[in-house]
Amino acid sequence: MLQNLKLDTTAEKNVKTWLKGKYDEETKTAIQKLIADNNATQLTDSFYKNLEFGTGGMRGEIGVGSNRMNKYTVGAATQGLANYLNKAFPGQEIKVAIAHDSRNFSPEFARVAADILSANGITVYLYKELRPTPQLSFTVRQLGCQSGIVITASHNPREYNGYKVYWVDGSQVVAPHDKNIVAEVNAITNVKDIKFKGVKKRIKMIGEVLDKAYLKAVKSISVNPRMIKRQSDLNIVFSSIHGTGITMVPKALAQLGFTNVNIVEEQATPDGNFPTVVYPNPEEQEAMSLALKKAQATNADLVIATDPDADRVGMAVKDPKGEWQLLNGNQAASLIIYYLLKAWKKAKKLTGKEFVAKTIVTTDLIDEMAAKAGVNCYNTLTGFKYIAQVIRELERQQTFIGGGEESYGYLIGDKVRDKDAIASCAMIAELTAFAKDQGISLFDFLAEMYQKNGFYYEGLISLTKKGKTGAEEIQQMMVDFRAKPPKSLAGSKVIRMDDYKALTTTDLKTGQTTDIPSGKMGIESSNVLQFFTADGTKFTCRPSGTEPKIKFYVGVRAKLKKKDEFDATLASLKEKVKTIQTELNLV
Repeated sequence: MLQNLKLDTTAEKNVKTWLKGKYDEETKTAIQKLIADNNATQLTDSFYKNLEFGTGGMRGEIGVGSNRMNKYTVGAATQGLANYLNKAFPGQEIKVAIAHDSRNFSPEFARVAADILSANGITVYLYKELRPTPQLSFTVRQLGCQSGIVITASHNPREYNGYKVYWVDGSQVVAPHDKNIVAEVNAITNVKDIKFKGVKKRIKMIGEVLDKAYLKAVKSISVNPRMIKRQSDLNIVFSSIHGTGITMVPKALAQLGFTNVNIVEEQATPDGNFPTVVYPNPEEQEAMSLALKKAQATNADLVIATDPDADRVGMAVKDPKGEWQLLNGNQAASLIIYYLLKAWKKAKKLTGKEFVAKTIVTTDLIDEMAAKAGVNCYNTLTGFKYIAQVIRELERQQTFIGGGEESYGYLIGDKVRDKDAIASCAMIAELTAFAKDQGISLFDFLAEMYQKNGFYYEGLISLTKKGKTGAEEIQQMMVDFRAKPPKSLAGSKVIRMDDYKALTTTDLKTGQTTDIPSGKMGIESSNVLQFFTADGTKFTCRPSGTEPKIKFYVGVRAKLKKKDEFDATLASLKEKVKTIQTELNLV
């Protein structure tokens, strides 16, 4: 029957291996059913390759097969990690912390990983129940672990799950360990090489003690507890969108002193099927609709929501017309930094040895505000592991205030080394209370930030190019931009090009080229191009590392003289982004 399906060679070979190999009967029965149903499409997609374990881990649809998330692909990843840990830390007691989110099979995959690590002589600290990703990062540091694992697929659709690996400082793995782990995982070519039988005494269940320690760390980031006391009844609507945020966000807000937190009950129960949303992503209006409805009904001051593993947070503010508006990641990151810089200055905590960090595709408004405050701002490649790298390299030299990236991930303080939606929710609530304490709305606070520093707007153009021809087209676009940089963007002359692949900066007026320092501070060779114009526009080209897409980030700015010119200024900036898109034919 298998021959009749006409699978490609690799898929057919993998199907036969799984049917003959040391796989459980439930798995083999599921494969046989696909064959009996003549489901060639699903069989091909499930077996035509091995699920790729990349430099940060892996992510894929749940199901049987070499290209799916299941106990065997999780097993191979974990065995490879165990092999590398035993090589990297010879003669030491190796400790690994494991957490998981609310997705289907997340608890089971976490247990599989714990069993395999324990079978390889490694001590495992396994959370009894679901916990946020940032708490795992904190736990790695708190318990002195060499590594950590989170079973999560972030805000992907319900069909997905994933596996993220962390290193000794609580950040996602970076070079050289990332590539070394990948090599060890790829070396697992036979299911017999995976030690599935766990050693109970090496698996230690954790929970309440670490919860308290993490919540204490979150509380420590607060800059203005007295002000919170005055505004303790701030009306906050919170949704965990069926994820892990429900375990920590309400506790963190209560601990800071907020007494009026209204939870979106329809989304409060952790559920990997995410029954109330299409995508469990707080960036999406649809995923936020129930929270916005509750905010309207309760006349809330703030709406916040976390994604399933609670490393990203979305927020909404009420505009002068009484309508709720979602803020994008650049706006939220800017507001957090604006408040922190203001609060640190008032508390006389700025000594000249503080810094903030962000990615190169995140708004330059943060650079502007940091410079005015006399605070260093470091720009890294896309990915929070690079921000964590900067924090690590500046430890005991400079103090990290906070930072973030445009994709809705922020971090305050250095006790966690990854995006932290729990701490971010706490800080967003605090800055909203601060605005209210000043007698203004959160929207007014946003407008004040733009009036003082310039109105920055960032547009994202994402083009999908599937298949082999799509990949070739994306590469050709990057070649063309390098060979023929645009001469102007929306009427302003392009004066500089930064090439992160060549690690060079070129002054397009003089042709002079200088090197971009690499190997530290979150910078290494990467296929990214940036162009800067005389009027301050920034245009970035970046192929996605995980999807068949090329992304263009367009940053524009203007002056905001008066708050009531907000809408008109925003409209003109959006129009400028559209003009650039048309000029460059990005369709």
